[in-house]
Amino acid sequence: MHEVDLSSYNIHSDLIIENNSSSYIKNSYIKDKIKVDYISLDSNNSLKKKEGDYITISFEDITDTNNFNNVLEILKLELSNILKLTNIKKEDKCLVIGLGNGKSTPDSLGSEVLKQILVTRYLFLLKEASKEYRNVSVLEPNVLGNTGIESKDIILGVVKEIKPNFLIVIDALASSSIDRMQKTIQITNTGIHPGSGIGNNRGEISKETINIPVIAIGVPTVVSSTVIVNDTLNYLTKKISYHKKNINKDKLAFGHTLNYLKEKEDLTKEEKEELLGLIGTLDEEDLKKLIFEVLNPIGYNLIVTTKEIDFIIEKLGKLIGFALNDILHFKENS
Repeated sequence: MHEVDLSSYNIHSDLIIENNSSSYIKNSYIKDKIKVDYISLDSNNSLKKKEGDYITISFEDITDTNNFNNVLEILKLELSNILKLTNIKKEDKCLVIGLGNGKSTPDSLGSEVLKQILVTRYLFLLKEASKEYRNVSVLEPNVLGNTGIESKDIILGVVKEIKPNFLIVIDALASSSIDRMQKTIQITNTGIHPGSGIGNNRGEISKETINIPVIAIGVPTVVSSTVIVNDTLNYLTKKISYHKKNINKDKLAFGHTLNYLKEKEDLTKEEKEELLGLIGTLDEEDLKKLIFEVLNPIGYNLIVTTKEIDFIIEKLGKLIGFALNDILHFKENS
């Protein structure tokens, strides 16, 4: 049997929901086919994640008006919840930060959100702001490769100068599942490690490093080739399971049905080994490790996004921007 070398194994997910966190889920609900999970971690958690609150919103689509509005309403509700959990007050000043690289579409989520944000700080400086508005400013620090300066250091300098009471940081994330790419929003008050999802760790942006509360909003926009190959093999076994049960007990006749996606894979160990050879005997974690070991040394563990990423990023930018404008300002509550 092949022994997998784990010395360089580093398939990372930025999503708490993908890190064996099921035992930490405090509450969940589903509305309009949108699922929301709440996770609260203490300092002794076994996930090796930061202490704090995590809210995960999972959805199927935001490309049509109805689905967009359904996700928007839930996003506004959960952003309000995280502000309450973080003890943010109505009078607290906010700095909204768009991380990433605006010239790289999968990494431009932060930039797209900032285009939508209602900036009001200059009105407060002119003493012309009404009570309907919070003091809000924005910052796009760009990436280290373009500026030569860590985002954290740029943020520290601006925070020192304008003295906001809290930060909201938006960034594109990496996922360990094709299913969650561009279909999940994670909100947390634990801060963020820019670039960690693609193994490019930059300075942490959190209350511990910036000295004020940091709320992070992220959406996975990329996966690695390792994830794609692993998920494809999982889809393959589901497809085979579906045809065994529903097409012909003796002969596999393949078609274009998508019903197999709901199928629970139930091939026996012997059937999986017959189908995939020795690979079929590996559990999912060992399979990912093996695929990584194959692709990474030859430079083929690529970071991949979807073909419609331009359209999706624009939609996500509007979704998050509209939600932030509604919960940061007080038109409905004044």
